[in-house]
Amino acid sequence: MASPLPERRLARRRLILRQPLALTLMGIALCGCSFDLGSLMPEKEKPQEAPKAAATAESAVSAGNVTEAQAHTAKAQSLAKSGETAAALDEYNRAVGLDPYNAQALYGRALIYQGNNQHDFAIADFSAASGLNPQKAEPLLGRATSYLALGKVKEAAADLDEASEADPHNAQVWTARGQAYERLGDRAKAVASYNKAVALRPRDDAARSGLARVGG
Repeated sequence: MASPLPERRLARRRLILRQPLALTLMGIALCGCSFDLGSLMPEKEKPQEAPKAAATAESAVSAGNVTEAQAHTAKAQSLAKSGETAAALDEYNRAVGLDPYNAQALYGRALIYQGNNQHDFAIADFSAASGLNPQKAEPLLGRATSYLALGKVKEAAADLDEASEADPHNAQVWTARGQAYERLGDRAKAVASYNKAVALRPRDDAARSGLARVGG
C-alpha cells in the first residue's frame, strides 16, 4: 500500500503556491489605492468646448429681410392711416414674418388687433414691442389699454406706472393711469394722475371728466 505522505506533501505545496495569489487579491480588495479601476474603463470622451455665444436675434435676420420688412411696415402704416386696416394687417404680417424683431411692425399690428377687440393678440404684440424697446412708453400704454378692456386693472396700473416714468410728459399716459387707479378705488393716485394730464393738456376731456368724478 502506497504511503499517503507524498500526497500530503503535494497538497501542502499547492497550498503554499496559492497563498501569495490569495494574499495579493486580498490586498487589492482592502487597499483602493493599490489598484486603479479606472484603468479598466474605456477612456471617457473629452468634454466638448462650450459653444460660442449665439448671435443676437437681430443679426440672425438677413439684411435683405430687414430692408424688405421695413418697406412692408411703411406701407402698412400708410394703409392704416387711410383706414384700410385689413390691408394694413396683411402688410404688418408680412413685415413680422420677414423680421420678427421689427418693433414698429409689432406695435402697429397690435394697434390693429386692439381696434378689432382682439386684446389677447394685441397684448402679445405690445409685449414683444416693449421688450425690444424697454424705454418706450407707447407699447406700455397700448398694453395697459388692452388690459383695461379685459378688466385686468392691476396689470394696467403697473404698466402705466412704468410708462409715466419712461415719458412723464405724455398726457395720455396720465389720463389712462387716472382711469386705472379710479377703477382700483385709489382716489389719491387717480386725482394726481388726472391733474397731471390736465396740466399737460388742458383740453383733455377724459382727464377733466375723471377729475370731476373723483372730486379732485
